[in-house]
Amino acid sequence: MVIPLTLLAFAVVVAVVAPRLLTRAAWADREPVLALWVWQCVVAAVLLCCGLAMALSAAAAWAQVHSGVFAPAPAAVRDAYGDATGATWAAVLAVALAAGGLWTAVMFVREVRTARVQRRRRREELRRRAPLLPGEDTGAERLVVLEGERPDAWWLPGGQAAQLIITTAALRRLKKRQLDAVLAHEQGHSRARHHWLQHCAGALAGVPSFPVFRAFRDEVHRLCELAADDVASRRFGRMTFATALVELNEERGVFGPGPGHGHHAHLPQRVDRLLAAAPRFTPARRLRLTVAALAAPAVPLLVAFGPGLSALA
Repeated sequence: MVIPLTLLAFAVVVAVVAPRLLTRAAWADREPVLALWVWQCVVAAVLLCCGLAMALSAAAAWAQVHSGVFAPAPAAVRDAYGDATGATWAAVLAVALAAGGLWTAVMFVREVRTARVQRRRRREELRRRAPLLPGEDTGAERLVVLEGERPDAWWLPGGQAAQLIITTAALRRLKKRQLDAVLAHEQGHSRARHHWLQHCAGALAGVPSFPVFRAFRDEVHRLCELAADDVASRRFGRMTFATALVELNEERGVFGPGPGHGHHAHLPQRVDRLLAAAPRFTPARRLRLTVAALAAPAVPLLVAFGPGLSALA
């Protein structure tokens, strides 16, 4: 009975401490891909704690669940976890955690459906502004040029039908190498499937009483942009992509004295980061941090399965 409470206590500690450490960590801007990995390990640890605590609490509360969970286990393992006691607190805890899991699933479905509706609307708008020619195949063109007075470029996800959209104003303003860097940035988003990571983060952010998920959502967008920035800058140079960002967003007013808004709020910091050209970590240090991050989801697994493994030893 102590194991579910231990798991929840660990989840609370991780949910409170990890976001504070990660949002203040200066190294995250230098290694955004690694920072995304650490964030995912933290979120996985919290979800594992909740899922395992729910299963063990339900097994402690109801004999039917207990027999289903421990049916294939040897007798020594069943003895290590004890029998179903029918404790009221265990039933309440299991139901509460199950409700949280159901709510998360509903939020994820809603997030995906909303994204699909928005993507469908954007494709309809794209077809209206750039109609197909007779005999032209829908989605055959990976690059679509739109008439527009504002320089802009974005990636429209959609599997095999994914397309890169760029306005004529951007073509006029950007030099060839800058344009190639912008295209590489958007392709970096597509190849890394950043939109799926953002969908998951958005769904988890709807879970109440878990600030770690809201911090995860906010950081995912910023770190995904930094990761795509690195893809472009490594191929075409930091200065090239930094000037391309300025050219594309100069008219938005994000580089003025006032704070930015929305998705463009971090543009000045992104440009400063590119110009600063901070060195990357060594491969050995990246490997150490990658392995260390795995400790977060490993702890709940050890806590949950430790008694059973000890009984088998």
